Amino acid sequence: MKVKKISSANIDATALPGLFDKEKIDFTPIGCANWADYPYKPKVNFRIAYTEEAILLHFKVREASVRAKYKADNSAVWTDSCVEFFSIPAGDGIYYNIECNCIGTVLVGVGPVREGREHAPLEVTSLVQRWASLGTDTFDERIADTDWEVALIIPYAVFFKHQISLLDGKDIKANFYKCGDELQTPHFLSWNPIEIEKPDFHRPDYFGLLSFESYG
Repeated sequence: MKVKKISSANIDATALPGLFDKEKIDFTPIGCANWADYPYKPKVNFRIAYTEEAILLHFKVREASVRAKYKADNSAVWTDSCVEFFSIPAGDGIYYNIECNCIGTVLVGVGPVREGREHAPLEVTSLVQRWASLGTDTFDERIADTDWEVALIIPYAVFFKHQISLLDGKDIKANFYKCGDELQTPHFLSWNPIEIEKPDFHRPDYFGLLSFESYG
C-alpha cells in the first residue's frame, strides 16, 4: 500500500477527516475474518498518510454494538470497541502496537514478541492527538447499530525505543485491526490476512507492507 505524504503544518486531529478528503486519500477495508469461531464482520475502513513529523490515521466503523469502558491510556482498550495499528518502523523486528477504543483512549506497547511487551510512558501516549466522533466519556455497551470514527496523529516520538525522523521512501511492515474482545459479539478483523488457527494479532510475520512516498 502506498502512503501519501501531506505537506501541512499544525494539523489538528479534529480536522484530519476533512484534510484526508481534500487530499483525496482513499479508504481501505479491514475485512479479514481469519478465524471460523469469530465470523462477525463489522464494517471497518481506514486511511493513512504522513507528514514530516507524524503518521496520520482515520478509521470508520459500523458495528452492531459499541462499548467504551476505558478512559485511562494503556488500559484494556482491546476489550472495548477498538481499532489498532501494529508496525515495525525501524525494520529491526521490534514492533509497536498502537490500540485505540472508540472514545480515543490509546494503548502503546513495544517489543519483539507478544510476551513481555513494554507499555509506553504516559508522557509518550499523551503525544498521540485523538479525535473521536462519540466523544471522550465512557459508557456501557450499547446494543444497536452504531457508526463511529477516530482520527489519530502519531508523532514519530511515540516510537519511543527508536529514533524515527524520516519515513520518505521507506517500506514498513504493518497491520491494521478491529476487535472487541468483551462485546456481545466478539470479533477479530485484520487488514492483512493472518493464516494461523488461533486468534493472535501479534504476528509480525503476517504484516503487510506500507510504502511511504516522497513528497513532490
